[in-house]
Amino acid sequence: MRIGRGLIVLLIVAFSATSAMAGGFRLPEAGAKAMSMGFAFTAQADDPSAIYFNPAGIMQLEGVNVMAGGTYVDGKGATFTGTTPLTGGLSVAETQKDLIFLIPNAYFTQKVSSKFAYGVGIFAPFGLGQEYQDRTTSIFRNQITKIDLMTLVVNPTVAYKVNDSLSIGGGIDYMFARAKLAKTAVVSLPSFVNIYQLDLDGEGSAWGFNLGALYTPSKDWKVGLSYRSPFKVKIHEGDVKIHDIENTVAFVAPGLTTAQVFGIFGGAANKGTTTLNLPPTAGLGVAYTCNKLTIEADADFTFWRNFRSLDIIIKDKTNPLIKDSLTAENWRDTLAFYLGGEYRISDPWALRAGFRYDPTPVPPSTMNPSLPDATKLYYSLGAGYKFKNWTFDLAYMFVDKRDRTANNQTANAPPTVGTGFNGKWSGNSQLVALDIGFKF
Repeated sequence: MRIGRGLIVLLIVAFSATSAMAGGFRLPEAGAKAMSMGFAFTAQADDPSAIYFNPAGIMQLEGVNVMAGGTYVDGKGATFTGTTPLTGGLSVAETQKDLIFLIPNAYFTQKVSSKFAYGVGIFAPFGLGQEYQDRTTSIFRNQITKIDLMTLVVNPTVAYKVNDSLSIGGGIDYMFARAKLAKTAVVSLPSFVNIYQLDLDGEGSAWGFNLGALYTPSKDWKVGLSYRSPFKVKIHEGDVKIHDIENTVAFVAPGLTTAQVFGIFGGAANKGTTTLNLPPTAGLGVAYTCNKLTIEADADFTFWRNFRSLDIIIKDKTNPLIKDSLTAENWRDTLAFYLGGEYRISDPWALRAGFRYDPTPVPPSTMNPSLPDATKLYYSLGAGYKFKNWTFDLAYMFVDKRDRTANNQTANAPPTVGTGFNGKWSGNSQLVALDIGFKF
């Protein structure tokens, strides 16, 4: 049984629908101003969300600053058309449930001298949320029916001004992770039989760090560099619950009555463990300002090659029907490109727009229904307004998830049910972000 597919995601938060993410399950939605500019913000980094995008940027912020907000994600369910091992060779269509999420952020910064500043940020850098229509009839039910994956990072940060042109910064990242997975065990006898439903629920944590540099060769130009380390998150002693066992389970547990099967499975919980290697990321940005207009272009690297496999170990197995899973993923590094601009039409008002191209790290050979990822195009608009010591930033983003076709379905050989699928995915989503800041 391929319990492991879902525990991939068994790591993180029901904060965002798949189609709203960057490549893989990375979440860059850490600030409304940055989002309105297509996340091209590594070189500007001139609000408290610099803690996420480039920690050296907090040297640009005078006094004490606080900012908080979030991104509302309206994730329209992606539609699949094709076959899975459960469709009997027939091409069918299934649409994921529409999912609505909130991705939070909060920041505090203080500049204590002309040379030194510090702060702390809270944000969600990775996450995944998906759910299929019916866990008892979904054509993907033997692989995954629901995933909630959450991470939350607390990031204390310091920055130092080396000279008039160069600032550097860095911080320590503490990540908390929570994940849930639901699936339905299926056998072929030779017809398809649901034998029980399985739910996983676990927590874990990890430590990391981030670094940044901001170089200002002239008043019109800025160059920013950022790096965030990988996270090795271990889910320890996650609950594995089995319920709704059907009478037909006796067919695959010879010699056991239904009552005995319930005695083995019903209400009991196994424990599951896994380790998820979340990738390091790096960004390079160049910004140019001419009068009231600022334009920035960024290149953003995500080193998904760390995500080679996912091994799920089920501890203290109560029945041979529950098996460990060793799943190859073999994801690829990605290079995304961002372009954004801001036009300050007056002292309090600014208008912004951006574009982002983000390729998928998921190869066709290992694409699965827990994350049917595809290359995405992001289009964004936004505005900023200042009133006395207050700032208000609003952003809208449309995510065009390109159609993606995969043909990696494995054979259905009774009683084993295969995995994967042959077919096409399509979908898109919309995001709205709001941040409110105050300077003391």
